[in-house]
Amino acid sequence: MTMKVKAIEKKLKFTKDPNDPGVYRYVMSPEQYSNLNQKKVIREAALRSGVSQGVMQACWDAAGEVIKAWATEGHSVALPGLGTMRFGVRAKSVDKVEDVKSSLITTRRIIFTPDVDLKDELKNTVIQITCYDRDGKEVKRVLSSDDAEVEDNETNAPSTGGGGNTGGNNGGNNGGGGDDDAPNEN
Repeated sequence: MTMKVKAIEKKLKFTKDPNDPGVYRYVMSPEQYSNLNQKKVIREAALRSGVSQGVMQACWDAAGEVIKAWATEGHSVALPGLGTMRFGVRAKSVDKVEDVKSSLITTRRIIFTPDVDLKDELKNTVIQITCYDRDGKEVKRVLSSDDAEVEDNETNAPSTGGGGNTGGNNGGNNGGGGDDDAPNEN
């Protein structure tokens, strides 16, 4: 497998000063080939599993409904071969219990914790970078030779863990104390 990344030379300004000339930097982003629609995914999954598209569609729909129902009840739900997902919140903290109210919740979130096998797949994927100058001309190609670290968004999750939910896999409180920018999500 190869992931394609493009590095495009862009002018960046770090101030709001209209006289700031800015600096040119190569900004990288993965190339997205296309958005695969559900129908194509169902067709491919049916082909690979040997079941009809109708059966696959019914299973897909049922799994989606179960995931939504259980996640909204506070469960961390396994997504086979992918990891787990759960709902959470970011909220402001207060000193006194009488100050606790729903308006302290700043955002509702979907938290995805990838499975170790999925992270290993990404870690073992070769990255091809194509560099383009500010005029759109290709100027260089590079293949990855980095240490292939995979970011783990769960700050408290073990780096070699099985994609589980910290807090005993019971959904946790998903709130966390501190302000809007606090990294504590459990």
